[in-house]
Amino acid sequence: MSTLDVICVGAATLDTIAAVATIPADDERVVADAFVTAGGGPAATAAVALARLGARVGFCGVVGNDQAGRAIRDGLADEGVNVDWLDVDDTVQTARSVVLASASSGGRTIVTTRAPEPHPRAVPLEAARWVHVDQSGLDPVRSALAATPDRPRLSIDAGNPMTARDWTGVDLYVPSVPSLRHRYPAAPTIEAALAAATDEGAAQVVATDGARGSWVRADGVNHHVASFTVEVVSTLGAGDVFHGALLAGLVTGRSLLDAVRDANAAAAMSCRALDGRSAIPRRDALDAFVAKRAESVTMSGSAQ
Repeated sequence: MSTLDVICVGAATLDTIAAVATIPADDERVVADAFVTAGGGPAATAAVALARLGARVGFCGVVGNDQAGRAIRDGLADEGVNVDWLDVDDTVQTARSVVLASASSGGRTIVTTRAPEPHPRAVPLEAARWVHVDQSGLDPVRSALAATPDRPRLSIDAGNPMTARDWTGVDLYVPSVPSLRHRYPAAPTIEAALAAATDEGAAQVVATDGARGSWVRADGVNHHVASFTVEVVSTLGAGDVFHGALLAGLVTGRSLLDAVRDANAAAAMSCRALDGRSAIPRRDALDAFVAKRAESVTMSGSAQ
C-alpha cells in the first residue's frame, strides 16, 4: 500500500554557487559577490519542493560515503523528505556541481559530475502513488516498472537530454521547450511538438519556457499558462522546483492547468535567492502569492 504521494528518483548533488556580475571568458578572472553551498540535483530539489508544499515525499538515489553525501542526506531529511531509499555507496563519489550565477543576465552556467544511478531493484515503486524521475532515474525506473503490474503513475523531468525510444506508459512528460524542440526537430511549432510527444505515448505534456510561461497538452487540447514576474537573483533549480510544485498540486486534487499555474509561481519565487532551494515557498506563501497576482496571469487554449 502506498504511504507516500511521490517518490523522486535520480540525481542529488552538492552545489557550490558563485554570484558574479558576468560569466567570465576564457582565462578571465572575476571576483564573486557571494559564495553559497547548497543541495541540488533535479530529482532531489523536486523532492524538497514537494515537501515544502505539504506532500508526503521520498527520495531514491545514490551518494558516496563522504562529507558531501552526508550533507545531502541531512539536508533532505531536515526538509521532511523520507531518505530511507537514499543509498550510501562506498565505491562512488557524491555528485558535485559548480555554478556561476550572472547578475547581468539572471542566468547560470553549470559544471557538474554525473550522478550515479540507483539500481532498479532499489526503486520502491510500491511506496508512492507517483514516481518522478530525472535523467539519472529514468532507466532504473523504467526497468523496475517493466516487472511491476500494479504500477504507480510516472512523471518525467525531461529538461536534460534523454534517449528514451518513446513515452509509452508516461503519465506526465515535462521537458523544457528547448528539450522538446531537440526531441522533435521536424515539428514546425511548439504546439506540433506537444502533439508529437502525445503521439509517442505521453498522456499529458507540459513544456516549461522560463519567463514565457508553460505550454500544456492534455486531452487533445493545447494551452499556454503565463509566468509570474519577480526580481530574479538566480534561475538555478527553478525547473526542478516547477516539477515538484506541479506534482504537489496534482496529488492534492488540483486540475492540471491550476497545478501548472501554481508551479509557474513556485518556480518564479525560487528565483529570488542565489541557490536553488532556500526560496522555495511553502503552501501558504505560494497560495498568497498566486491569489495576489492571479488576475494578471492568463491561460489560453486551442484544439490541435
